Amino acid sequence: MSRVRVDEDIRPLSEFRAGVATFVKQIHETGRPMVLTQRGRGVAVLVNVHEYEKMQQRLEILEEVYKAEEQIASGDGIAHEDAKARVLSGLAL
Repeated sequence: MSRVRVDEDIRPLSEFRAGVATFVKQIHETGRPMVLTQRGRGVAVLVNVHEYEKMQQRLEILEEVYKAEEQIASGDGIAHEDAKARVLSGLAL
């Protein structure tokens, strides 16, 4: 995902309400997220659907990594050589 350009991608919510289609078009064309503000504070971020799906996939992978790290830290993991042997024995015909 491209980085937000402060001069183009941070807009007041009132402008968004007045020109939703234009904003959606900009997000689609630039691939950049857009930050909406209300009273000078960020209230929402709009992103392209494809970018959102990629973020969700990455988050799921990170959650699995964190879960694995917790399992290893608590002693629930198995040694690399044992895991390798299990995988290879499953592949043997």
